[in-house]
Amino acid sequence: MGRVVDLHTLLAELKDTPSKVVTTNGCFDLLHVGHLAVLRQAKALGDILVVAINDDDSVRRLKGPTRPIVQAAERAELVAALELVDYVVLFGEDTPERVLAAIKPAVHVKGGDYEPQDLPEARVVEGNGGTIVIVGLVPGHSTTDLVRKAEA
Repeated sequence: MGRVVDLHTLLAELKDTPSKVVTTNGCFDLLHVGHLAVLRQAKALGDILVVAINDDDSVRRLKGPTRPIVQAAERAELVAALELVDYVVLFGEDTPERVLAAIKPAVHVKGGDYEPQDLPEARVVEGNGGTIVIVGLVPGHSTTDLVRKAEA
């Protein structure tokens, strides 16, 4: 099981590691099987999986005033409890560029609803010698889908 850490602690623990570090990021507002599929695919690409999670203010900016449904500390704890995840770090910006610039992952993973050229973080990851990998999604499994079903 992973641990929720601040960026400073994470960098200290990753310093001089020979392991291949893989990152992914998102809001992880309501944890679902689609998240699990992305995390499984991400973990398969390296040794250490770091999940960067948007804090509550950035989720509101990205998703609107009714989100997040689950507060950041709880979202982080849930994701960290998954055996696939080694570390969880929260970030307050709308994109994970600052966090990824510090971590310098070998691979950064996003779900198939993105294109590499549309990711602002791609420039940062590739500029540090890393690779962007887009993985498949589980159709019909998103937090937005869950919210719509609950409201219906």
